[in-house]
Amino acid sequence: MIPQYSSALLISDIHLTPSMPLTAQRFFDFCEKDAPKAEAVFILGDLFEYWVGDDTSSSSPFQQEVLSALANLSAKTKTYYVHGNRDFLIGHSFLKKTGMTLLADPSLIEIAGEKYLVCHGDSLCTADIGYQIFRGIVRKPWIQKLFLSMPLNWRRSIANRLRSNRHTQYQHSASKSTARNGMRTNVTLEACAAIMKKWSMDKLIHGHTHLPAHHHEQLGQQTWQRWVLSDWDLDHPVRTVPRASALSINNQGVHSIDLSKT
Repeated sequence: MIPQYSSALLISDIHLTPSMPLTAQRFFDFCEKDAPKAEAVFILGDLFEYWVGDDTSSSSPFQQEVLSALANLSAKTKTYYVHGNRDFLIGHSFLKKTGMTLLADPSLIEIAGEKYLVCHGDSLCTADIGYQIFRGIVRKPWIQKLFLSMPLNWRRSIANRLRSNRHTQYQHSASKSTARNGMRTNVTLEACAAIMKKWSMDKLIHGHTHLPAHHHEQLGQQTWQRWVLSDWDLDHPVRTVPRASALSINNQGVHSIDLSKT
């Protein structure tokens, strides 16, 4: 049975980390003040900047604060979670402590009588062939089991190296054609069409790309709507415009709520 509610808030790509305190505080305020106004909250991945195992939370005051905020939210409002590309190792222990319910990627939800397909979005970036190969490898259960068996400092070192390499690749690509780089790192029309056809849906919501928008799309005779969630960043005003928003769905429709100025 798919989740059914009269109202919901959807967020993604918060990238929580101690080095981004303003973003983290806005998330804590969201959990306490904004989120309980809806019947359900859906977090569509990349809640954390990176996650190397549930066993890290006991030694991290910051992660304990996040855990507490989510547990308090889940006690008031049903909270769902979809794995992202940075925190797909969030496991049963963390979910149990926070009270969140894990949803598969993708999943169907029904809000205010309308059905939507939700996912993180990285699986739709099929023009980035190298990333899709990497994604297929790290999502294998035996690879994850092997990684989680390593000492914690090893895991953190590997995660930091992967993040550093990804950042270097991004800067290299950005120095080339902006349009071509945008096509490679964005979702493709073909991937969206395929997933919508497979699920017989015409409404898709995802994050990952950091390109918030509402699209009306078509491929051949197939048409659909696609909502892209915003990433959150209130700590780098020089590099980017402060961003934090949620997608609200209720009986009045779908609209974005700007949380960066409240």
